[in-house]
Amino acid sequence: MPITKEQKKETLDQIKGAVKDSSSVVFVNFHGLNVADSSEMRRALRANNVGYLVAKKTLIKKALEDQSIASDMPVLDGEVAIAYSKDAISPAREIYTFQKKFDGKLAILGGIFEGSFRDKESMMSIATIPPLQVLYGQFVNLINSPIQGLVLALNAIAEKKQ
Repeated sequence: MPITKEQKKETLDQIKGAVKDSSSVVFVNFHGLNVADSSEMRRALRANNVGYLVAKKTLIKKALEDQSIASDMPVLDGEVAIAYSKDAISPAREIYTFQKKFDGKLAILGGIFEGSFRDKESMMSIATIPPLQVLYGQFVNLINSPIQGLVLALNAIAEKKQ
């Protein structure tokens, strides 16, 4: 059953609002994803404050024409949805996680990051950035390493003199 003009306008407004209020948006191809997997993914996305909206490609393109986004829009193939969030990295990371889990049924097509369109490869590299807590741990380890080496060297000298 075709959607009405009111439904199209509502979807268009939802897409515009999602893009306007989000730090990043990921375009997702979800071909072959069954209802159970889709429901599981939506629950997990919602738990991580990531919105997920399925819409027609023409409506997505029309909604993005009005936005002031730099660069060219990536090619949107197949069934398309958008994942969006105020957190800049979480939409790409969460979709990437499910892309690995549902091999071949879900794919990142591109996205919007820092006010410009990004291709698939750029969004995949953004998706593989470790979470903030892991980065904090790596930073602390990096700072601690030279100090630890100095302490071990001083300890070796002290033991040698005794």
